[in-house]
Amino acid sequence: MLMEQKFFREKINLFQKNLNEYEMTNSNKEVRRIERIIRGVETSDGAGVSLTRILGSPELNMLDPFLLLDEFGSDNPDEYIAGFPPHPHRGFETVTYMLHGKFRHKDTAGNEGYLEDGSVQWMTAGRGVIHSEMPEQTQGLLRGFQLWINLPKEKKMIKPAYNDIPPDMIPTVKVENSEVKVISGVFLNTMGPGKPHTGVLYLDIKLRSHLVIPIENGWNAMCYVYEGEIESGRVLSKGDLAVMSKNGALDCINKADGTRMLLIAGKPLNEPVARGGPFVMNTKSEIVQAFEDFQSGSFGK
Repeated sequence: MLMEQKFFREKINLFQKNLNEYEMTNSNKEVRRIERIIRGVETSDGAGVSLTRILGSPELNMLDPFLLLDEFGSDNPDEYIAGFPPHPHRGFETVTYMLHGKFRHKDTAGNEGYLEDGSVQWMTAGRGVIHSEMPEQTQGLLRGFQLWINLPKEKKMIKPAYNDIPPDMIPTVKVENSEVKVISGVFLNTMGPGKPHTGVLYLDIKLRSHLVIPIENGWNAMCYVYEGEIESGRVLSKGDLAVMSKNGALDCINKADGTRMLLIAGKPLNEPVARGGPFVMNTKSEIVQAFEDFQSGSFGK
C-alpha cells in the first residue's frame, strides 16, 4: 500500500510540475494567426493507393521545409493493398506515421523494417534509395500520414538512413486533459525520437480542452485537424489544414468530441527547390543528374 501511495504521489507531483512549467512558458505569449485554410485534394499514388494530398497540391505546393503531407486511409483493402512497389527518392526525408495498419518496407541496400499501429518510419533518402512500402490490413483498416521534409543543400547527397520508431518509444505528455504525442522536437521538456536534419516539431494531439503550444519564432507552422473541430481565432473542422503566421504559440480550444490534430512546424531552409517526381534538389541540372543516375544503375552509390 505504501509503495502504491508513493507511486501515485510521484505521478501527481510530475503532472503538477509539467502544468506549472506549461503555465509559466505560455503566459503572456504571442499567439499565431491562421493565415490560410486549405482542404486536401483526393488522389492516388503508388499502385493506386487512395489518399488525400494536404500539402504538395496546386493550392499549396510547399511550406518550407515541408514538401508534402498525405493522409492515407480506408477500411477497404482494395483501395490500398497494392501499396507502394519499389520506387526511388533523393534529396529529402520521409516520415510515415501509422495510426492503424501495418507496412513492410525494404530497399535495394538490404534494409528491411516493419511499421505497426502507432509507429513511425523516419527515412533519410539522401543521395538516393529505392524502396518499397507494402501494407498489411488490420481488420480492414489502414490509416496514417506521410510527410516529406526537404534536406539542406549540404546534406542532399548524404548516405541514406532508416529509423523505425515503435509506439512505445514515442512519448506522450498529458496536460490540461489533453494528450500530446511528441514525434519530433520538444514539448514541455519532452523530446521526441525523430532526428531530422533541420529543426522540426511534429506533434499528434488529442485535444480535450484549451491548449497553448509553444513554437519557435520564425518557423513555418501548419495544423491539420483529422478528427473533430477546434477554434484558434477561426474554426477548423475535420480535413482543414491551417497555415499559421510566423511568430508566437498555437492557442487552440476543442469544439467537438474526439478531436485529434497534427501540429507540424519547421525551420525554413530558404534555399532554391527543384522538383522532379521523386527527386528534390536545388537545381534543374541536379534533377537531370538524378534521373541519369537512376537509369544507369548508379543511383544511391
